Amino acid sequence: MPRYRPPIKDEERVIRDPEKSAKMTFDRAVNLLTYRPRSEEELRTRLLEKPWTNQEIVGEVIGKLKKYGYIDDEDFARGLAKSKLKQKPLGRFRLKHDLRRKKLDEATIEAALDDAFEEIPEEDLIERAIEKRIRVRGEPKDRSDKKKLFDHLVRQGFGYDLIRDRLEQIKLESEEYS
Repeated sequence: MPRYRPPIKDEERVIRDPEKSAKMTFDRAVNLLTYRPRSEEELRTRLLEKPWTNQEIVGEVIGKLKKYGYIDDEDFARGLAKSKLKQKPLGRFRLKHDLRRKKLDEATIEAALDDAFEEIPEEDLIERAIEKRIRVRGEPKDRSDKKKLFDHLVRQGFGYDLIRDRLEQIKLESEEYS
């Protein structure tokens, strides 16, 4: 769950020494980036949580970090999408939602999704998700179990048509004996 802190109003910001404030902001940015990669907007939000900086200083710091190559939203989105798909089979809709939460723009998100699903096709991912669910819960025995599997795949972000096509291949025990 994303953290929430009330924004600091501009009149509450106290900047006595702009150079010191810029250095502290840069150090904080580098410190935040050492924990994990972040999008530009995510980093901007985190830096503005402190009262000793402002929009102008944060803008300069982010410009410097971009110049050094520490911030690149395209690389960040591509890497995040690929790592999420390797950890857990997710559909396009769920992955798109996760990338939006990182405050990335739509063009960057679409490029990252295309790149990630080119490397690992969504058909392979849904097969992995179904296999895992069957391994944990067992084969669907009736329509109710099949509906639960369907709902699970929808929550994982797979499209309706893809789910329907895959689930038609799974026979229910009651259908096998008919």
